[in-house]
Amino acid sequence: MAISLSCPPGSQLERLRQTTPLVHNITNHVAMTPSANTLLAIGASPLMAHALEEIQDIVRVADVLCINIGTLSVPWIEAMQLAAEAAHLAGKPWVLDPVGVGASLLRQQTCRVLLDHQPSVIRGNASEILALAGEASQSRGVDSGDDAEDAIVRATQTAISLAQQHGCVVAMTGLVDVVTDGKQLIRITGGHPLMGRVTAMGCALSSVVAAFIAANDEPLSATASALACYAYAGECAGYHATGPGSFVPAFLDTLYTLDGETPPLETRMEITNVA
Repeated sequence: MAISLSCPPGSQLERLRQTTPLVHNITNHVAMTPSANTLLAIGASPLMAHALEEIQDIVRVADVLCINIGTLSVPWIEAMQLAAEAAHLAGKPWVLDPVGVGASLLRQQTCRVLLDHQPSVIRGNASEILALAGEASQSRGVDSGDDAEDAIVRATQTAISLAQQHGCVVAMTGLVDVVTDGKQLIRITGGHPLMGRVTAMGCALSSVVAAFIAANDEPLSATASALACYAYAGECAGYHATGPGSFVPAFLDTLYTLDGETPPLETRMEITNVA
């Protein structure tokens, strides 16, 4: 049986630009500028705020929260936990990016506490999804991943289990992106190898996912649309770029010029029901 999104990615992008969601980011030092520029290019409004003393005020005015654990310290962890709790209590969507969660016990403990506050979306690579679920993964750092086909299959099943366990959407990004809510599974093709040669591309993607889920009612469809737009922009930018230095401005320009008339991105999606 053919399954399709209730609202195509182009329409969801137009909705985002009409609403200009304010995205509160608690993210790592490296990702702040790339994430802010990417959000502006896509049509959202970025806000970077980490001070514990203002977290509740910021969560109150923001439309959505994105937490990235790439930079951790005790004050930042406290701010993350307070922000996640405040967003959950206020009924506001939020995204968890478990950067390098398998690299240290501190990252694992931090994510366990954050998961108690019910993120709307978890976005990570295969290694991070496996580690978040407590499964073994050969992680060499925050940009590494499990490339073996069997590991990707295992990580996909883990993503489905995580989505079912936490009642959220899980987005696992890589050569082929996977998005699931535990009931449906969406595979998305696209992107370009140069995306892996530029820092914070994944971090910025999590912020874009946050913008999409703030502007659209269905987290699964919104997350898939965010990933499809991002992958398409990366593919187009990679075609014109000669290296990482020229890729970044080309990528931002492509995001900026995307609109509802973009070639139908749903044709790059394979949607199935989870058995």
